[in-house]
Amino acid sequence: MRNLIFVCGLTLLAGGFAQAAEVKVEWQEPEKFTDIRPANDSRKVYRERVLKKIDGFFQDMAAKLPEGYQWQVTVTDIDLAGDVDYFIGGAGNAIRVIKDIHSPAIKFSQVLRDKHGEEVFSSDEKLRDMGFMQSLRTPNDNEEFRYEKHMLDDWFNKTLQPKVEQYAKALPKVSQ
Repeated sequence: MRNLIFVCGLTLLAGGFAQAAEVKVEWQEPEKFTDIRPANDSRKVYRERVLKKIDGFFQDMAAKLPEGYQWQVTVTDIDLAGDVDYFIGGAGNAIRVIKDIHSPAIKFSQVLRDKHGEEVFSSDEKLRDMGFMQSLRTPNDNEEFRYEKHMLDDWFNKTLQPKVEQYAKALPKVSQ
């Protein structure tokens, strides 16, 4: 019992809430998404890699939400940054060319519930980062699907996280 009280006390002293919401990401007909076209992988292998990576982005965001929250996300479309271009030099050779006219986009619906099952926030989101080529990059910024990650992180920091903080402030204070 002392350990539990001590851990809770540390969380309160840190000025926030314990971080670790549960997120469940569902993919609605990913084979029909606008653009998850591979350059040189098989379609299935590449699609699985994209979905796993983007699922990881949602997991990272969920780690910033309060403990006990449940976040249900249903992704309905993805349009990766760039476009696959087949070039001369051999059959099947292709590369993903990143140009600002092929901006990343994602569509999803979501519901976030607190630890009591009460709805905190729900919405249908249509994100597109038209200025993805103008964002500042670090020299080591070579992460695969970095433009999609930046777009999601930006949305999370500007939209979802403030809603969660506003919700937490509106809750009645628990007497000590």
